[in-house]
Amino acid sequence: MTARERIGVIVKGLGGLYYARDEAGEVHVVRAKGAFRRMGITPMVGDDIRFAPGEGEEHGWIEEILPRTNFLVRPPVANIRRLIIVLAPEPKPDMLLLDTMLLMAREQNIDSVIVVNKRELDPSLAPQIREQYVHAGVPVLEASAVTGYGLDALSQTMADGICCLAGQSGVGKSTLVSAVTGIALLSGEISRKTTHGKHTTRHTELLTKDGYQVLDTAGFSLLSLWKSMEPMHLKDYYPEFAPYEGQCRFQPCYHFSEPDCAVLAAAARGELSAQRLERYHQLLEQVKQTWRDRYE
Repeated sequence: MTARERIGVIVKGLGGLYYARDEAGEVHVVRAKGAFRRMGITPMVGDDIRFAPGEGEEHGWIEEILPRTNFLVRPPVANIRRLIIVLAPEPKPDMLLLDTMLLMAREQNIDSVIVVNKRELDPSLAPQIREQYVHAGVPVLEASAVTGYGLDALSQTMADGICCLAGQSGVGKSTLVSAVTGIALLSGEISRKTTHGKHTTRHTELLTKDGYQVLDTAGFSLLSLWKSMEPMHLKDYYPEFAPYEGQCRFQPCYHFSEPDCAVLAAAARGELSAQRLERYHQLLEQVKQTWRDRYE
């Protein structure tokens, strides 16, 4: 690395320009060299980079994109430390969406946490959710941006690396982030006049304050997950199935309807969540259909 070059992180990309924050906190406008395009590499928000700052009014140049720990295509972000999936009593939790997001996180080796917000509306919801995920290795936190309940625990969860919040419109993602970090997300929450979500930002940005790093994104696309997954591998993303692997009569086993399936038997005995197993079967059907249609 030359004397002029610096290490930084991309905090925003817009119109072919990238905004990189260096280790001193200064933001620089840089471009990606043509070599990246020829290699089929596109810089992403969250990328750690080596770059040469511009001089005067000139922009700088990205010299190297340092190795990524993970990345997503939609939104195009890299090096996420933790995916925080927010639920609430209102709107009604979409549990299938929750499981799909957990799959996406596991595929990319991203830690995930479930946060049940708006505890003041229904204190019983979080224990119900926790019961379904007790064997899945996913922490379930309770919080209330209104009363302040659970914000200290959420603060500790968000303080380590780049965090990205996901969930249905109206669950209070922006309100929680503001209450914990003081960061104001640009993405719009649910409209008070309608039941339709809205977004006021079209780009992804890494927002920072007091050591917190939060990705502000317009949403997630899960299509790429299904396109790349062979149906038999879906079960590998369910850690609660692992203790029963190898005990089924048929090998390999989808844990769907096969005779003498150890996972199905465990669910019947109450050792596994029957609700989560049912959703696994729904996702398995989706994965099988996408796999059959992948060349069409």
